[in-house]
Amino acid sequence: MTSGLAYLVDDDAAIRDALVWLLRSRGIAAQTWSSSEAFLADYQKEMRGCLILDIRMLGMTGIELFDRLLSLGCSMPAIFLTGHGDVPLAVKALKRGAFDFIEKPFNDNELADRVIEALQFEESRRGRDADKAQVNERLAALTERELEVMAAILAGKLNKVIADELQIAMRTVEVHRARIFEKMGVRSAVELAQRLSGNSSIDSR
Repeated sequence: MTSGLAYLVDDDAAIRDALVWLLRSRGIAAQTWSSSEAFLADYQKEMRGCLILDIRMLGMTGIELFDRLLSLGCSMPAIFLTGHGDVPLAVKALKRGAFDFIEKPFNDNELADRVIEALQFEESRRGRDADKAQVNERLAALTERELEVMAAILAGKLNKVIADELQIAMRTVEVHRARIFEKMGVRSAVELAQRLSGNSSIDSR
């Protein structure tokens, strides 16, 4: 079962009821709103899951809601429900970062599958964000000298070479290396490189 909720915003009560039943039949918890304005009033940045937005609604449209949420820092994947004539609008939404759009009348299984994929995508992304935050926290615990030694380790330099370049004793390099590994939660230079892979924080130091 996937974690997170499906947040459904649609001004058609029949569609809301049908989708809630469909999603729950696939083990997906769902909450509904009848308008963009109502959802915005309840929106909290701590919400986890995916958005299902009707592209055309009375008042604020799904596209306008999506843009507003982006401006608020919302990163939940959004799936748009569209009529045939709304496809150009949906394509524009995709270019702005929407997860997908599903045309009405939609295939129940197709929609449910995409919602599950969006929830899995969101869960994976948040996991990566948490890992990156942990790496940044560990990096912040390193001293300037440890950062210098770590950069040399990542460059594949031997302890003797590092000692010569930094004009310190080789034993001091060994101590720094041990402390770096302990603080970064790794056991080898290979694990250190893997942990820092894709993290730009070290580049800016």
